[in-house]
Amino acid sequence: MSVEPRIAPAAVADAGEILTVQRAAYLTEAQHYADPFLPPLTETLDEVRAVLAGPMTVLTARLGHRLVGSVRARLDGDTSHIGRLSVAPDQQGRGIGVRLLAAIEAACPAEVALFTLFTGADSTRNLRLYQRRGYRVVAHRPDPNGVRLAVLEKPAVSSAQLGP
Repeated sequence: MSVEPRIAPAAVADAGEILTVQRAAYLTEAQHYADPFLPPLTETLDEVRAVLAGPMTVLTARLGHRLVGSVRARLDGDTSHIGRLSVAPDQQGRGIGVRLLAAIEAACPAEVALFTLFTGADSTRNLRLYQRRGYRVVAHRPDPNGVRLAVLEKPAVSSAQLGP
């Protein structure tokens, strides 16, 4: 029997757990690249707290009392920039990332016309997840450390486009 994660808005009190899961998830990701200093690995607890206290939307996934994932979205005009999708390594491959991605999209205001995010260009598992959810690679660019990133976009589907 599979237990569904409970997805809810994050609170500032979740900062430590979010940072722990984020570091564990991105440490696994960094092993694909020569430079292990991905920005999510160098983010501080105070920086996570600041994000949680600010205007960004942050969601968490919990199994029981354990935080097993999180994701963020920042609104810029009619574009929602999704980032820091993190799932605890021992929980990856169980649909938590898919549920978090769907939840953060649903949490965005109705005026959002486009979702955008990025991942490592060599992160085939991440790319498959995003492409299954309707994202398409639109560009490649290096991060500040020279890691090649794939930039993905997905048009938002409004209720008007869905029809009656």
